[in-house]
Amino acid sequence: MSEDGSNEASIPSGVRLYAPFTLRHALRRWWLLRNVGSVGNDVYVDANVQLQRHPEQVFLGDRVMLKEGVMICPTHAEAAIIIGDWTTVGHSTFIFSKSKISIGDNCLIAPFCYFVDSDHGTDLGSLMNQQPMVTDPIVIGNDVWLGTGVVVTKGVTIGDGAIVAAKSVVTKDVPSNAIFAGAPAKLVRYRE
Repeated sequence: MSEDGSNEASIPSGVRLYAPFTLRHALRRWWLLRNVGSVGNDVYVDANVQLQRHPEQVFLGDRVMLKEGVMICPTHAEAAIIIGDWTTVGHSTFIFSKSKISIGDNCLIAPFCYFVDSDHGTDLGSLMNQQPMVTDPIVIGNDVWLGTGVVVTKGVTIGDGAIVAAKSVVTKDVPSNAIFAGAPAKLVRYRE
């Protein structure tokens, strides 16, 4: 029982306890990360992680954890994807950049999240697949927690210490220490 009388126990996150560094992990890490722009110390790469198109434009800090099924794709040679120290990217999360996506230190990205910093134009008179791309960078601050299935769209900045609830669609900036939820995501309250 906790100090406030509730049955809720405070158990530290154990995701890194179940990610042992084995020879298989070392070989997978070497093979997948051999062409990235930079890679920090003790980066963990789970099975089925994909770096597509321009891995040389992926920059990983120390102790980044890429869980199973993560897909990271700088779509051309000028795009960049930067993931800071001690950040965990959850199962089957997709990160697609046409310009730049920057994720800070100590972030928790839950499974099935989706980041994309561009979309198609919508002008009448030409087919959707022939519309010019519209792009704007995404910036995620430090110590951010994104719940399962969060979608982050182009031009969004999520401030330090923010939390975004599961299944939210973030279309506008999230201030530091704010809790947002919904589709589109809106302010619920600030962390205390």
